[in-house]
Amino acid sequence: MNHKVAIIGCGPSGITALKNLLDQGIEAVAFDRNQDVGGNWIYSEDESHSSVFETTHIISSKTLSQYEDFTFDDFDPEVADYPSHEELRKYFQAYARHFGLYPYIRFGTMILHCEWIDSNTWEITTEKDGQKHTERFTHLVVANGHHWKPRYPNYPGEFTGEFSHSHNFKKAEPFRGKRVLVIGGGNSACDVAVETSRVSKMTAISWRRGYRIVPKFIFGMPSDKVAERSKWIPPRIRMFLNSILLRVIIGKNEAYGLRPPTEPFGATHPTINDELLHKIRHGKVKPRLDIKRFEGKKVIFEDGEEEEYDSIVACTGYWLSHPFFDKDFIDYSKGPVPLYLKMFHPSITNLYFIGMFQPLGCIWPGAELQSKLMAQELVGNWKRPDNIQELCEKEVKNPDYKQINTPRHTITVDFHRFIQDLKKQLPKNYISKHPIPHPIDHQEA
Repeated sequence: MNHKVAIIGCGPSGITALKNLLDQGIEAVAFDRNQDVGGNWIYSEDESHSSVFETTHIISSKTLSQYEDFTFDDFDPEVADYPSHEELRKYFQAYARHFGLYPYIRFGTMILHCEWIDSNTWEITTEKDGQKHTERFTHLVVANGHHWKPRYPNYPGEFTGEFSHSHNFKKAEPFRGKRVLVIGGGNSACDVAVETSRVSKMTAISWRRGYRIVPKFIFGMPSDKVAERSKWIPPRIRMFLNSILLRVIIGKNEAYGLRPPTEPFGATHPTINDELLHKIRHGKVKPRLDIKRFEGKKVIFEDGEEEEYDSIVACTGYWLSHPFFDKDFIDYSKGPVPLYLKMFHPSITNLYFIGMFQPLGCIWPGAELQSKLMAQELVGNWKRPDNIQELCEKEVKNPDYKQINTPRHTITVDFHRFIQDLKKQLPKNYISKHPIPHPIDHQEA
């Protein structure tokens, strides 16, 4: 049959999905509400889709954060070890230009609803410039990302100062001279604490649990490149060895006034940050325990300490959200996500999820491989296993890491194992660096 594929999103996952479908001669069109490709990495000072802020750099190094079809050396050999949001935006847009993707993208378009009709049909309703339009496709690719719908904490009492989420944080300047409390211990929380501490009257950071802070460089190398050398070791043993190495280099959290981790390495996402511990030991960021309750501008912590703040920034993650699906059809916002290789639905054969996983590393190298596998299936070069439902359940019950039970940890994978599992499914010549001419007569004006 002739395929006509719709792709939701033109961030890093969506553009590689589009590129690899077009490579195989498959008719495809991508939709994005922005006016250019890049997703979260299109920085704006205004509140928007984007979750990056003025000083954001990626937390994985460039050699483990690139497409194999279009590496950073192909783009710009002088890109930093940890590229900035501006370098990444330019990289994604160069990728789209290099492979001629722009004619196949409908910008400024919201996906309102996706209705599954049967194994050959999706009915998709979009909106652009106030005009709604419904169109039918044979397949649907979901690549809308999972860092856009903020998840807020819930504490007793009421805080009467400024309360925001890291999704709304764009720069430190609005916090100049203020007393700031940052909630969370992940990458965004530590970055916000560091940045606000440069201008605030006082910045504190509240942790509900202990986190491991990993430096960006170890032995003069990006820390993920050091960790890569042990990728052949089973994850549980590897994480144990990594925890010992980190203890030797950093010391105990208690030495910095931070609560210690109580879970094994990998049970929560490690935090990659070079400055937080420096700021703490220089008195610029104050460690605090979990919040017990709010009383106006006063925050009471679980150890009884009380402090007043002008602003609170909750860096408490995001919901996994697909608002274009009916809730009784697909809802992964809570509970497990039973998808084979984090992309194949157990029963709906014309639906693919690309980039909906959280590696201890970068997403889009895996999204590129997922996209290639999807394209291989659509042209008949690969067949999904007959026992796919069983495999979906197996992935849920036997994750790469035994993580704590929170919404943030439902889609975690081991980066190197996941990449290896995907490559096993692909032909040896899966890399495709050269642009392929594509017909565009199916495009709307």
